[in-house]
Amino acid sequence: MHKPWRSVGLVALFLVTTHTGLAQADRAALPFAAGESLRYRAVSGRVGTFGTGVMRVEGPVTVRGEETLRLCFDFQGRVGPFKVRDGTRSWIVARKMLSLRYQKSERSPLGARDEAVEIFPTEQRWADASGVGGGHTPSLQPLDELSFLYFIRTLPLGEGSSHHLLRHFDQERNPVILRVLRRERVTVPAGEFATIVVEMRVRDRRVFAGNGALVLYLTDDARRIPVRIESSFPGVGATRLLLESAT
Repeated sequence: MHKPWRSVGLVALFLVTTHTGLAQADRAALPFAAGESLRYRAVSGRVGTFGTGVMRVEGPVTVRGEETLRLCFDFQGRVGPFKVRDGTRSWIVARKMLSLRYQKSERSPLGARDEAVEIFPTEQRWADASGVGGGHTPSLQPLDELSFLYFIRTLPLGEGSSHHLLRHFDQERNPVILRVLRRERVTVPAGEFATIVVEMRVRDRRVFAGNGALVLYLTDDARRIPVRIESSFPGVGATRLLLESAT
């Protein structure tokens, strides 16, 4: 991605689904559950291996009386003498695939960024935990950068299909555009996998041209595990998160 995940990639970004996609997500068993842990190696053609990342699912955790799963992404790395860190959290009501809370802490050679948001789906609004910011959200099923990565795993991904999605809690980040590019066999440290390759683009005024891009290689099976994630990273350029292990 050209920076949707903001630090080595994550995060992210994204989407609105059709009523058909939502109904399918509600009916079917989710492809992830509490206890899932995915460990990645971060690689750049410019600097080689420069860090590790972990995506995991925890819970259940109660938020404002609702049972949620807590999605976590943690990255640590080094670019020359500089340390890089990203810690992102999302609390989702899994049976409805919507977010109630989002937090992010990011450190890189280009600066620091902290974000903490409370999301109120039935009121179609969100508020910065500091009380300074907030706004209207266009959907009753809002998502954030991290939860979108899990939401995509629940969608039907027919080759050649595309979607314009309006479910990011921050209205300025919509629409998110999702395109299924192809099927491809890829080899990563965890092994060889048949994958579905999906490109996501999201509005992001903080990156060049106001758009970010992310490419996900999802296993072509019921679990849809992201075994490879392509993005870009400040000072490193094009990067890949390559799956090392899945628990």
